[in-house]
Amino acid sequence: MVAALPPWLAPTADGGARLCIHVQPGSARSELAGVHGDALKIRVAAAAVEGAANAALIEFLAGLLKRPRREVTIVQGERSRRKLIHVRADPATVRRCLEKGAPEE
Repeated sequence: MVAALPPWLAPTADGGARLCIHVQPGSARSELAGVHGDALKIRVAAAAVEGAANAALIEFLAGLLKRPRREVTIVQGERSRRKLIHVRADPATVRRCLEKGAPEE
């Protein structure tokens, strides 16, 4: 039996995954910070100035998901804390990688 996906993760028509992210820029370090409503909360160390936080978010997710940066793109919310991210990887793989990087409860 396949486990249901969390509300912040969905499959896409091209076989990839869509992540709903709530970003908190200007943190001491980049890290997963749990769930914020129906979004995955991520703190990034970069400030929200001239795209620095977006670049830091892409870099952080690409590293966590073990994907090249070009396979992680912001499809909605460039200028918002709430973003939709497309990852060229199947949702089950994305979920496993994010669970490994989640903080200990």
